[in-house]
Amino acid sequence: MHDHLAPLLDRFELRSRVFYAGNLCSLVNFDPDHGAGHFHLLKAGRLLLTKPGSAVRELSEPSLIFFPRSTQHRLSADQAKGADLVCASVEFGSLFGNPLLHGLPEPLVLPINEAPALAGVLEALFTEAFDKQDGGRGAVLNRLCEVVLVYMLRHAIACGLLKSGVVAGLADTGLAKALHAMHAQPAVPWTLQGLAALAGMSRARFAAHFADVVGQPAIEYLAGWRLSVTQALLVQGRQVKSIADEVGYGSPNALTRAFTQRLGQTPTQWLAQHVG
Repeated sequence: MHDHLAPLLDRFELRSRVFYAGNLCSLVNFDPDHGAGHFHLLKAGRLLLTKPGSAVRELSEPSLIFFPRSTQHRLSADQAKGADLVCASVEFGSLFGNPLLHGLPEPLVLPINEAPALAGVLEALFTEAFDKQDGGRGAVLNRLCEVVLVYMLRHAIACGLLKSGVVAGLADTGLAKALHAMHAQPAVPWTLQGLAALAGMSRARFAAHFADVVGQPAIEYLAGWRLSVTQALLVQGRQVKSIADEVGYGSPNALTRAFTQRLGQTPTQWLAQHVG
């Protein structure tokens, strides 16, 4: 059985940094911050979540709140009782167009009681956060938040929580096989017919179903995935000439043309702007 999250987690390192753990008894604004998303864990209390252009959302039960991309929002709690909260910034390949992020809502809210598999790791996280453990507390909290995020994605896929995007595609048995193949082996010259065969569908049915669920045609998605991998490898210091074959392009020139056509910059220009 394939681990459909593994290629995405391998290509785009998930990193979290806990910057608050305690009782929130006021209002706090979160502004867009260099592409990082935000992750909030409500342990107890009542919390009001506000996002520009959306209705105020009241959370009165323990919940996970995940903003996969940098998004302005506000949290406020009752001044008398407050809310026990853990907040972290999250980096998960947003700079590189990680397709997993594009299929998630802003925010993804999950009541903790709906995900019993999270009970053990959340207990450990809350113990670290609120019992003031000594010895590497920050590092432990950061790693535990990352584990919680992976469990949350796993839960979203297993329960089919989302109706569109890559997470929805990974929850579809047939599409998951095709997506896994593209993610795991971007160098393979995949065709619509070949991907349809992996999914156990006719070419026409696969094309329509993929576009309907994931939100874009399969070959267009594959092209985007290859360039996302290219961006991640460029940041690691790799040269275009050593990347082309790895992402399914016959030559560095072909990769540069595709990169420029889709992103409006050459790989060198993109790297200088975003990393230099």
